[in-house]
Amino acid sequence: MARASVIGCGNMGSALVRGLARSGDHNVIAYDVDEEALASVAEYCTETTTDLEIATQSDVVFLVVKPDIAVGLVEDLDLSDDQTLVSFAAGVSTDVLEPMTDAAIVRVMPNLAAASGNMAAAVTGEALTPEIEALLEEAGVFVEVDEEQMDVATAVNGSGPAFVFYLIDAMKQAGVEAGLSESDARVLAAQTFKGAAETVLRSDDSLDELIDAVCSPQGTTIEGMDVLWDGDADEQLAAAVGAAERRSRELASESAGE
Repeated sequence: MARASVIGCGNMGSALVRGLARSGDHNVIAYDVDEEALASVAEYCTETTTDLEIATQSDVVFLVVKPDIAVGLVEDLDLSDDQTLVSFAAGVSTDVLEPMTDAAIVRVMPNLAAASGNMAAAVTGEALTPEIEALLEEAGVFVEVDEEQMDVATAVNGSGPAFVFYLIDAMKQAGVEAGLSESDARVLAAQTFKGAAETVLRSDDSLDELIDAVCSPQGTTIEGMDVLWDGDADEQLAAAVGAAERRSRELASESAGE
C-alpha cells in the first residue's frame, strides 16, 4: 500500500484526503495545526497528526496550503531525494520550490471535486511516476501540461468549479422564477450540467456538433441558443478565466520574490 501524507486539511486538503481514501488502497496521514480540521478527516485517514516530522516520513508528501505560506513551509520540511513533494499551491512554480528541498517536485492544480473522485487536475514535473499517477487517479482525472501553462490551467480547472456553480445557480434561479420549486430546480440544473459534462468526456464529437444534436429546427433549444449566441455570455466567461489567470501569474511573481 502506498503511504502518502497530506499537509494542510482545509477545503482542498480535506477533499484530497477523501479522494485518496476512496479505494482503501493507501495509508493516508493527514497533518494540520488545526485539531478541528483533522477531526473532520479522521475517518478517512490511517493517522492524523499535528507533528510535521511524522507527516514528512511518507514517500509521497502532498503540500496543500495557501501559496503565501507554501514557500516558507517547504523550507521547514526535511525531505530526502528519495521522496516526492506534490505541491498543490497555486502560483508557486517548481522552479521556486526545487532549490528548497532535496525531494523530487510535482506540481498539481486540482479542484474540490477530488472528494468524490471527479477532480480535474493539471500536472507538471519530471517526477511524475506511475505511483504518483495512481494516487492522483484516485481523486479524478489529470492532464500533463508544461509549467508555462499552469496559470491558465489554474483558471480553467482550479477556479472553474466556482464559475460552473455560478452558472448552475443562474439556471436554477430561472427555473424557480418560472415556477419550479427551489429543490427541484437545483437538482435539474445540477444534474443537467453533470450529464452534459459526461457527454462531452465520452464523445468524440465537437462541442458545436453536440449543441446541434440537442437543437431541433424551430424547437425550444434553438430559441434559447439564439439568445446565447446573440449575447456576450461567452465573452464574460472568457473574461472571468482571464482574470483568474492574471491573478495566478501575480501569485507566481510574488512567490518568486519578483
